[in-house]
Amino acid sequence: MTATVHADMTQTDMNPAARDTRRAVLNGFRRRCPNCGSGPLLKGFLQVRDHCSVCREEFSHHRADDGPAYLTILIVGHLMAPSMLIAFTALRPEPLVLFTAFLIGTVGLSLYLLPRLKGALIGFQWARFMHGFADARDGRATSLPNGR
Repeated sequence: MTATVHADMTQTDMNPAARDTRRAVLNGFRRRCPNCGSGPLLKGFLQVRDHCSVCREEFSHHRADDGPAYLTILIVGHLMAPSMLIAFTALRPEPLVLFTAFLIGTVGLSLYLLPRLKGALIGFQWARFMHGFADARDGRATSLPNGR
């Protein structure tokens, strides 16, 4: 890890597997706190809460940025493009019917996946101690030596 290390920290303190990544990502996908799994992660559609209302875990330093949007485009594109080809060759619907059906499917799937993928990405960051998600009680440092 490129994080600054305190002299009294053992090798197990820097182990990113100390937090269960699978559980944190699944909790995030469910739009729940990656720490406790019961508090809401998002307020509204995509706005992240400052902290968990149940366990008080801080979320203000997450860095989801454009990752959820890119993942949504990747998944929806890989599902819809082959489906459109199969539907067109097998069913031969009218172009307007095909366009309307896949427009509704694409928009619906995108709206469903976007907040869930944002939660999953925040859960991944939390589980891997990225971007300030260090546990303040054990003194884990997450800043890089040059202050970033």
